Amino acid sequence: MGLFSSINIAATGMSAERLRSDVISDNIANSSTTRTQDGGAFKRSTVILAEKNAGLTFRTPFLPANLDKGVGTGVRVSEIAKDTSEGKFVYNPSHPDALTSGPMEGYVEYPNVNIVTEMVDLIAASRAYEANSTVIQGAKAMFEAALSIYK
Repeated sequence: MGLFSSINIAATGMSAERLRSDVISDNIANSSTTRTQDGGAFKRSTVILAEKNAGLTFRTPFLPANLDKGVGTGVRVSEIAKDTSEGKFVYNPSHPDALTSGPMEGYVEYPNVNIVTEMVDLIAASRAYEANSTVIQGAKAMFEAALSIYK
């Protein structure tokens, strides 16, 4: 593993977790939005992660190929997907977004966002961000210790 592989991998993880936190925050902010620009209730979004640069490596000319395995692949956001499941229906015929015809007349569809689930996901994203930050700090300390041997 190259010197900066662990930092590069952790940095991609931090970037992905930051975006995940932003998406979760958007879900929480819209947890009671019954009308969107697309029509209908807000639908929960989720972040789908995938391996970054699968199969691609970068070789440094300073180390033999068997010592340096590249700059690290890490993760990337492959998609921000909408959860298409139905939301909760509440009978409220006086609501401006109540359905006006059919068997669900008078019902209002609320978003499929569960605040408890979102908070758990937000805590998990925060902990993953912290773990990646700890990896970077540990690598930094290791590099400093290696440089102090030279002195």
